[in-house]
Amino acid sequence: MHLHVDEEITFRRLEILLVFMETGNLARAAEKLEISTVSVHRALHALETGVRCALFRHEGRNLRPTEAAQALAEVGREVLRTMVDGVRSTREVAGYSADRIRIGSLYSLTHRTIPALVMGIKLRKPDIQTELILGSNADLLQKLRDGALDAAVMAIPKEASDVESQALFEDDILFAAPVGSRYAAQNEVDLSACAGERFVTLKEGFVTYSGFLDAFEVAGFTPNVVMKTGDIFSLMNLVSGGVGYTLLPGRVRGVMPQRVQLIPLQPKFLMRQTIALNFLRTRERDPNLLALLAVCRTAGAELA
Repeated sequence: MHLHVDEEITFRRLEILLVFMETGNLARAAEKLEISTVSVHRALHALETGVRCALFRHEGRNLRPTEAAQALAEVGREVLRTMVDGVRSTREVAGYSADRIRIGSLYSLTHRTIPALVMGIKLRKPDIQTELILGSNADLLQKLRDGALDAAVMAIPKEASDVESQALFEDDILFAAPVGSRYAAQNEVDLSACAGERFVTLKEGFVTYSGFLDAFEVAGFTPNVVMKTGDIFSLMNLVSGGVGYTLLPGRVRGVMPQRVQLIPLQPKFLMRQTIALNFLRTRERDPNLLALLAVCRTAGAELA
């Protein structure tokens, strides 16, 4: 069944009708709506055109609503209330200005960065509930685009014109070895001299894995990867157990096993990650995200 309402009947004009019915006067309605009396009069006349019947009668210079106007006002009030509820529900389904915020994060950021951001958003918006979802850069980016996340704290994605990013800090990639290894006494590791070593790494999709490949491309050889894992904490334990060497971001220092040592790479092998808050450009006016952005701008200097 096709439903049609005359184009002269709009939400704004129904709102003007309700205010006029409440105030009973063109001038008072105009003052409350912050528009001119002429605009109020035109809106009421347009509604009469749309419903094709008289809604008001003239008594001198005043307009008096008819029973038809009362009926339209009653329906209009219900229509506006339903639409306001519908817009609110729609925004909540989309995660826009809801009472919760879904933040995605890399595993390596749960030690220091994520707690700082969660505490910051709690201080700014005490009633908001925070949901944390962990994954790789690739996983988080896809969830962001699917609407399963409101924001993702991860490396800035490449060639993602639909994503807006607020940088938090930069992180160097370092050589990770068991304590007491033959690299322990070195101030800098020459990665090109490690061709005969065994390595462990994260799976594809993690930004640290991308940095791992980039560094070995500069070194001029393909590393002998004996095992891959899906989280950075398991990766550090593999290094601790002597399964192989790897490359790790400096931010994991605070959660490393005692038997793992981080050693800088020679400058030519240096890889750097920019960690940022990422969100879809279409969501840039979301009040919850604006609050989170403000937290990031404050926390960024402390996290660097």
